[in-house]
Amino acid sequence: MATPHWLFGDQLGPHFLAAGEDGPDRGAPVVMVEARSVFRRRRFHRAKAHLVLSAMRHRAAELGDRVRYVQAETYREALQKAVGDGPLTVHHPTSRAALRLVSSLPGLTVLPARGFLVPHEDFRAWADGHGGQRLRQEDFYRWVRRGHDLLMDGAEPAGGRWNHDHDNREPPPKGAKKLGVPAPYRPREDDVDEEVRDDLDRWERDEGIRFVGRDGPRRFPASRREALAALGRFVEHRLAAFGPYEDAMLTADPVMSHSLLSSSLNLGLLDPLECVERAEDAWRTGSAPVSSVEGFVRQIAGWREYVWQLYWYFGEDYRHRNALHHRTPLPRWFLELDADAVTAHCLATVLAQVRDTGWTHHIPRLMLLGSHALQQGWDPAAVTDWFHRCFVDGYDWVMLPNVVGMSQYADGGRMTTKPYTSGGAYVNRMSDLCGPCAYRPTERVGDRACPFTAGYWAFLHRHRARLEGNPRMTQAVRGLDRLSDLDELLREQGRRGDDPP
Repeated sequence: MATPHWLFGDQLGPHFLAAGEDGPDRGAPVVMVEARSVFRRRRFHRAKAHLVLSAMRHRAAELGDRVRYVQAETYREALQKAVGDGPLTVHHPTSRAALRLVSSLPGLTVLPARGFLVPHEDFRAWADGHGGQRLRQEDFYRWVRRGHDLLMDGAEPAGGRWNHDHDNREPPPKGAKKLGVPAPYRPREDDVDEEVRDDLDRWERDEGIRFVGRDGPRRFPASRREALAALGRFVEHRLAAFGPYEDAMLTADPVMSHSLLSSSLNLGLLDPLECVERAEDAWRTGSAPVSSVEGFVRQIAGWREYVWQLYWYFGEDYRHRNALHHRTPLPRWFLELDADAVTAHCLATVLAQVRDTGWTHHIPRLMLLGSHALQQGWDPAAVTDWFHRCFVDGYDWVMLPNVVGMSQYADGGRMTTKPYTSGGAYVNRMSDLCGPCAYRPTERVGDRACPFTAGYWAFLHRHRARLEGNPRMTQAVRGLDRLSDLDELLREQGRRGDDPP
């Protein structure tokens, strides 16, 4: 008889059940588990909890009699109900905690990971060949492109360049309120969503389980059919405009031309290879420029894959890295997503987006939310946990390298060459967020001092000894010597404490 196979809640696409040497038995019975303890341990965004449960239950409905769907307090309890002490297979899970669990269960065979482009052992060989230290994303990205023949013309990159960032860092069109591209795919809720929402209401009411954020109509795919529809709409109607404005921000257009496919990829509803191949086809058929396609391919075959691999390569100790010795707890207004308490228009706008949808694109994440946390010296482990809990596409493997390495520079430069933070001038150049703000991006002190501008200089001052030797930061650090109001700026920063900016 076929050995039953366990599907985690982020392994929901058909490729996780495809039989083969590294797959489950053909026609294997399927086990799926809803463990209530996951929601007791951490306070997740309500929209995220809804999406994950809806996606799992939609997949179970598709599998019909083939699946044993168990709702229990813990994974161990559920598996005992489903298979007892019998054998079980599972694909390599996406978190270290889950891997520890499956490795501790007798009779369970862990199959290789799926849903990514590069096997762990191939990345390990590549990384070890680079000394295991300065593992730059650009080098990895080119290696993946060559190895998978992605966006290549023979031995050369399509369009003659590996990197089209120069074309893909435009500010928003002057005077535009919205980018003016067709809207993204929007799913329709069904009876499964109604059931999930009723359950979440009951858990909050009767079991003391708490969430953060709002659970409005579901915005992200919860089935393979919906995910394919979202991919098709992006490639056909939105990809062409993606590249130039992928780093831009508009108050009234938080989605811009982004794909909104990250949650579908991270739930396993889409496979990364099918996404990048669809994008490449769009360029080869003339429906999207190479700069936009390369930007999208970079996000998936470059950054997403890179982050997944580093999560495992760097090891468990990486989550405790804190090279800048930042210890400040996250303030209550941030933990509660209390956008109404915030005066700074950019931060209030983005925090409201997270509160209402559990999503915002990569630049608000890095250059507003992450940058503010870095400037304020917040504990990087707490920041990582916040991003994990509050974003619909947030998982341990996603957020640990992105926050510890990229956003908070807590690894001291092992992943990136410099801290990613800026003053208000960057926000003003790349968005329309500064116009209606009570603060001015050019002012460092006084009632109208921009919290990002003041915070930037305070951060450089605090870490001057570390940063002045960094070639990419030397000029910025020297700028401290030209500030006649630095002492006043530092006094004002100290008085603000953890008050909302």
